[in-house]
Amino acid sequence: MEGVADIVVVGAGIAGLAVALGLHRSGVRSLVLESSDSLRASGFAITTWTNAWRALDALGVGDALRRQHLRLEQLVAVSASSGSVTTRLSLRAQGKHIGEHEVRCLKRNQLVEALAQELPDGTIRYSSKVVSVEEAGTVKLLHLADGSTLRAKVLIGCDGVNSVVAKWLGLKVPAFSGRYAARGIATFPDGHAINPEFAQHFGTGYRSGMLPCDKKSVYWFFTWTSDGEDEEMRKDAARVREFVLSKMKTGKVPEEVVHVIERSELSGVASSPLRYRSPLNLLWGAISRGNVCVTGDAFHPMTPDLGEGGCAALEDGVVLAKCLTEALIGAGRERSEEDERRRIEAALQKYASARRWRNLDLVVTSFVVGFIQEGGSWVMNTMRDEVLSGLLARKLLAEADFECSKL
Repeated sequence: MEGVADIVVVGAGIAGLAVALGLHRSGVRSLVLESSDSLRASGFAITTWTNAWRALDALGVGDALRRQHLRLEQLVAVSASSGSVTTRLSLRAQGKHIGEHEVRCLKRNQLVEALAQELPDGTIRYSSKVVSVEEAGTVKLLHLADGSTLRAKVLIGCDGVNSVVAKWLGLKVPAFSGRYAARGIATFPDGHAINPEFAQHFGTGYRSGMLPCDKKSVYWFFTWTSDGEDEEMRKDAARVREFVLSKMKTGKVPEEVVHVIERSELSGVASSPLRYRSPLNLLWGAISRGNVCVTGDAFHPMTPDLGEGGCAALEDGVVLAKCLTEALIGAGRERSEEDERRRIEAALQKYASARRWRNLDLVVTSFVVGFIQEGGSWVMNTMRDEVLSGLLARKLLAEADFECSKL
């Protein structure tokens, strides 16, 4: 069987839903293909910085999400070696470009559901895994796992680090950073007393963070440099949690942090390798070609050290939706198919130009910040705690002081 759609978005994650909703708000329909049989609203949480809130407001879901999540007041960085606070930074500070900062920790399921609920019925087609892409004249022919095909005038890949669309564009497989991350959420049915702050702890070869999402749940993460001998451990949630706790308990980390990790259900603990797109691949690779482009992790996978991966995906969605809308709607006059094709290609090139340098900066900065924060040697740890801590913390706000666009 063969179907036809003007704009096909592959992947119903944060990036794909942001694109689809941005188009919908502008009066343009799209079809989102999701490989699973339901909305993948599972996962943990994402730190949502000021730039992401600007994008969420442009998409019309910001206020609903604000009501569900606590606003964080400050960032506190602590040396796990000495137990001393190395930095305190207000998360309500004034930015140079977008006013007062706003930071919250959003549960991923609530973010995904908020985006999906605003889309018209039928926008998301489930159990639709794209396995290959083929040229078919001026359109792209998508081959799905169930044997069906779909013809698309515009193809947008939002299908993650193993993106089929990115592969078609010739982008390389994301590189392994040599580091891993463990994540979890602890739930307190009667409420918790954790301060509304982003608490970070830096040790030798690891960093951790703890952020309350709301009054009853707290998100935590732990990243570490691999020694090559922890592959089997990472597959077992119980062993992952014990590994994290052993590191935290040997350092000078507050008991409340340890308690949050101990409180996490094993089903709510997971680990994964940290991957990123090579800066050279971002600089010279094809983000768009013809009527095809990529967004989100299919475009710019990055280490989580700035907390900007999901935020950048939201930015991508707003910018791409605006570029495509201007091309497809324009002044509203009728156009030939050839004129429409040229406009679409120009719109995707405009999007790629707007996003290439922004995401290159985020990928490189995140990698460097993570390398410094995890330390390793006595010299590196001393430099991090005594000299660079405040600079690194302010860099988080500097990268968030950015407004992508308005629809």
